[in-house]
Amino acid sequence: MAAVVDRKSGSVRLDAKSVAQFADSVSVPTYDRSEITVGIVHFGVGGFHRAHQAMYVDALLERGGARDWGICGVGVLPSDRTMRDVLAAQDCLYTLAVTAPDGSWTARVIGSIVEYLYAPDDPEKVIATMANEATRIVSLTITEGGYNFSATTGEFDADNPAIVADLVPNAVPATTFGYVIEALARRRARGLPPFTIMSCDNIEGNGHIARSTFTAFARLRDPDLADWIETEGAFPNSMVDRITPATTAATTAEVAERYGIDDAWPVATEPFTQWVLEDSFTLGRPDFDSVGVQLVDDVAPYELMKLRLLNASHQSMCYFGYLSGYRLVHEVAQDPLFARFLLRYMDNEATPTLRPVPGVDLDEYKHTLIERFSNASVRDTVARLCAESSDRIPKWLLPVIRHQLETGGEITCAAAVVASWARYAEGVDEQGEPITIVDQLRDRLMPLAASQHEDPTAFLTDRAVFGDLIDEPRFVEAYLAGLDSLHTIGARATVAQLAE
Repeated sequence: MAAVVDRKSGSVRLDAKSVAQFADSVSVPTYDRSEITVGIVHFGVGGFHRAHQAMYVDALLERGGARDWGICGVGVLPSDRTMRDVLAAQDCLYTLAVTAPDGSWTARVIGSIVEYLYAPDDPEKVIATMANEATRIVSLTITEGGYNFSATTGEFDADNPAIVADLVPNAVPATTFGYVIEALARRRARGLPPFTIMSCDNIEGNGHIARSTFTAFARLRDPDLADWIETEGAFPNSMVDRITPATTAATTAEVAERYGIDDAWPVATEPFTQWVLEDSFTLGRPDFDSVGVQLVDDVAPYELMKLRLLNASHQSMCYFGYLSGYRLVHEVAQDPLFARFLLRYMDNEATPTLRPVPGVDLDEYKHTLIERFSNASVRDTVARLCAESSDRIPKWLLPVIRHQLETGGEITCAAAVVASWARYAEGVDEQGEPITIVDQLRDRLMPLAASQHEDPTAFLTDRAVFGDLIDEPRFVEAYLAGLDSLHTIGARATVAQLAE
């Protein structure tokens, strides 16, 4: 069959038949994908997974290894249908474009995902694939909110209706927990060891959280199964880092124009990539260290560095930036006031909460972050950083505040960031234009934000998000100062004061 050509752009649809013809303009797999078998099942195939973990496995395959470590992607949510359709049409191939600050692009077609299953289409096949002896790792990028636990109490939410439904005997699973635990139950019944559950999400102690939440679900179903998973299983911690914005129509058009590739869902990302991984696996792992993954005994120092410097800095800039009229991340980072503000937060508030990080110059790392945020070629959006704040702020920024309160450290910037979130959650910018709030708790938080002109601490009363911070006078004072400044002089002027 001849390659399909898009008549408007002249590009050729990417699939297994056409991929070789792009070799003159992009790097393409030289390995035989028909020889690759599944060893990893991954839940949550989005832009980040395809720019990060799948890229590392592809690099191993290109070096001639990892033939039994191919990836089977799994989608559980209704929004995953589009990924199913795109990857099915493209034989699971996609284009990864690395965009440098000078505007240059370097692209490769990634071939490490060899199968994709949309779980509601065939739940049994998803379970059977994980229960298969060949599957040795189940990895996750299911977002911070996907682990179904409270960031304030750490408790698994057993009352979540989706969890309750998955615990009904013989229920067809609808959650990641239901699928994974059913597969582990089958492995145990067959005398097979458990696969490793490898979280790649931005949560402090992500491996510990995965262990806690998956065993909590298992214990509700079968205490003996939970004991087996706790005793025999492995849940390595990891730190993952690569800024990867959502794919836009402009990204797709650029890939078609530059390379003649008609790819329905390419990924554009920055040059920087890092993966620090605890070397703890039940049934072995790919030779990750040969392609730049740092295998360590203790991930925690690297993890805290990234979460409290990079991720919390994203939150520190996004609400202030959006309210100031910026819509792209690089525009915010290139503003000298914002750069100084971010460095003040990182130097005076975040850094004192960190442990020594082996092999890392923290001053250099912090300045590198500003440079990465300033990369105009990435075209990351401020709105993406503002989304799902009720998951992100409690996991990335509030731990900094709590540590500093305990030690008597500075909290001025971090408290003002919380205030900027509260101001943003009012749903109207400084020009009177509506803001689309994307957050699972929007219906609860927006009314609180709307009432804070009459009750300035209203936003902090949601203890499920903020815990007991409303009872901390020093925090409340700093928060109210930030909120008052936002309401009286505006976001950018507030940042100017904080940057002094």
